[in-house]
Amino acid sequence: MAIHPIDFRYGTPEMKTIWEEDFRLRCLFRVEAALSWAEEELGLIPAGTAAEVAAAAEKASPERAKQIEDEIGHDMMAVVLAMAEVCPGAAGEWIHLGATSNDILDTATGLQIRASLDVLGPKLKKLLALLLGMAVNNKNTVCAGRTHGQIAVPTTYGLRFAIWASEVARHIERLEQLRPRAAVGKISGAVGTQAAYGPRGMEIQSLVMRHLALNEVDVSNQVVQRDRHAEMVFWMALVATTLDKIFTEIRTLQRTEIAEVEEGFGKKQVGSSTMPHKRNPIKSEQICGLARIVRAQVLPALENVPLWDERDLTNSSCERVVFPEAFVFTDHLITLAIRTLSNLRLRPENIEANLTMLHGLNMAENVMVELAKRGVGRQQAHEIMRQSSMKAFEEKRELAEVLLENQAVTRVLSAQEIRDLLDPHKYIGTAVAQVERLNAKLQRLAA
Repeated sequence: MAIHPIDFRYGTPEMKTIWEEDFRLRCLFRVEAALSWAEEELGLIPAGTAAEVAAAAEKASPERAKQIEDEIGHDMMAVVLAMAEVCPGAAGEWIHLGATSNDILDTATGLQIRASLDVLGPKLKKLLALLLGMAVNNKNTVCAGRTHGQIAVPTTYGLRFAIWASEVARHIERLEQLRPRAAVGKISGAVGTQAAYGPRGMEIQSLVMRHLALNEVDVSNQVVQRDRHAEMVFWMALVATTLDKIFTEIRTLQRTEIAEVEEGFGKKQVGSSTMPHKRNPIKSEQICGLARIVRAQVLPALENVPLWDERDLTNSSCERVVFPEAFVFTDHLITLAIRTLSNLRLRPENIEANLTMLHGLNMAENVMVELAKRGVGRQQAHEIMRQSSMKAFEEKRELAEVLLENQAVTRVLSAQEIRDLLDPHKYIGTAVAQVERLNAKLQRLAA
């Protein structure tokens, strides 16, 4: 029976496949074949050997490699022997010539990382396109802004969605920057000197990476340096945290007392086992919860950077957990975010009710600024509006009514001007223009 929820509850098939052991072992076979190809090209192994090793890489069984590992207790040597068994003639004797285990292991990890980033990149672009569309479609949807959990001056849903889109766009840019640093391989030998490969070690490394379409490291010891992987994991933590931020806000806006947005709710969906009326934001909560797991991978990824001397083994067991969990959960979160946002429902009647529920108090800034423009000192205007706002709040009256009783206000503003200044739909500044500018800027990135 499965133990880890990745096995039965979370994750997409495309990402889980990349981190399954079968795929991992097949990557190891591929790297061994690429090494033979490079060594044959440079005349280090007999002609024709590389083709036979490549055929063995296709025929070798991951299951057989696991059987051998159980017998000998060494995962990399088990791969070599599993390939050698299906290699005709003497070709199997040339497999792994000059290599240390991590030449193959770390380069195979580079292949898995590249495949994983190839899954995440398009999904982030889809999420960006979705958020940009929501921003444009709601650029004129005026709503109550909130600071410190209290209603502030108005904003728009378009601007909210645009802010989230801009953040996702930065993650896409970060991905493009880190990809060549994270998806790498190396062929450097036991301590990085390439001594077992002879004077053509650097050529071998370049040829292997060219064959695998991976970037090569500039220098290394026995392992690829883990700052590369720490950056990659930190990037996934940033992506997860942005999603946490977005869906924390959605959860807040779905609260019964606010009820401005709502997750899609299926016709047969059950909200609670005991309270039949419940429509809980369970998808948003799942995103916020699992984001914590992705962030939790940052510390071990950082601790994998300082290894002893030319390497120790403390990173190995740790990464068997960190990489699959970080990638599978990040992919799951992005996928779930797209699905949830695609079905998000805005409730205009509640948006409007919350926008106007303070009876004009949230528009005090607009009146204050206009009073200052009409010759009332800015500090004096602030005090007038502070006192008027407190009075309207305590007496549960319309702010306009209180202002019309204040001669310092009515001397410079007419009743109609006061009403116009207290209209929240007319106080959104450049919100619409900002959305339009961002959409124009990011359309290329979202394509």
